[in-house]
Amino acid sequence: MIVILKPNVAHEKREQLIEWLKAQSLGVHISDGAFQTVLGLIGDTSKVDLDLLASLDIVESVKRVSDPFKCCNRKFHPEDTIVSVGEAKTGGGYFSLIAGPCSVESEEQIVSIAKAVKAGGATMLRGGAFKPRTSPYDFQGLKAEGLELLKIARQETGLPIVTEIMNINHIPLFEDVDVIQVGARNMQNFDLLKELGKLNKPILLKRGLANTLKELLMSAEYIMASGNEQIILCERGIRTFETYTRNTLDLSAVPMLHELTHLPVVVDPSHATGSARLVPPMALAAAAGGADGIMIEVHNDPMHALCDGAQALTPEQFAALAEKVHRVREVLAV
Repeated sequence: MIVILKPNVAHEKREQLIEWLKAQSLGVHISDGAFQTVLGLIGDTSKVDLDLLASLDIVESVKRVSDPFKCCNRKFHPEDTIVSVGEAKTGGGYFSLIAGPCSVESEEQIVSIAKAVKAGGATMLRGGAFKPRTSPYDFQGLKAEGLELLKIARQETGLPIVTEIMNINHIPLFEDVDVIQVGARNMQNFDLLKELGKLNKPILLKRGLANTLKELLMSAEYIMASGNEQIILCERGIRTFETYTRNTLDLSAVPMLHELTHLPVVVDPSHATGSARLVPPMALAAAAGGADGIMIEVHNDPMHALCDGAQALTPEQFAALAEKVHRVREVLAV
């Protein structure tokens, strides 16, 4: 249920209403917009007298919301959420370019790539320290050492770092990470999501391999229900019967999610396609479709990358793509 208050309501009256609602064992999510305040009621609202609420002199309207996701619902929070990471902002008209290698391999490698992608227009540095791999024989990442190398790259460039967490026990290691990524395989690791919800740190939540948008939003709800509202959603392709690409990039998810939620949405065309030659057209399509950012794998020597070299762009290719992405966004802004 949402309660929309009239403009310029006295603070004392608003607080009295909120306390009354909380006394009925309801959670109250407050969204202060430029023109109106929306109170999102979370919990069992079946016993709330809708007519009584609507009759209050400070209430403009009352509506029931049937969607199971509440905190991340745009009806509860009409204005776009902007997630800030240092100087980098995502959502609400702000656009992020997140770039870097699939895996951190050495200090020289990650620092070199970090400097290159920053020069090419990246606003955040991505890099895997802990790597979930289908085969147990593939490179699993440098783990804690990889996190330390990412911090060195951040110190050298000033770029905020984005890296994936795999295990709830690893949370203390991520204390100094700027954005914690939840990978596709962990999208429904609910215990992990609840613990991440207790952090005051942005979370980049990737859509699962075969999950619906509703399921993605319910995973975001787990994080938000625990108190953390700094979430960036990521469309990274879903598994279908198609075999020519690694996954099928669902670009329709971007405008659909923007209708359903106030959270920013970025697109990862690298994991979606699995092919470097397909990344530029899909990245441009994502920008044209209204994505709030793009996440791209970049490696200075893709042929010898320890992980997913086939889908990585070179720094020169990334810089050329970044320029085209900005041109597309400039056209849309006209």
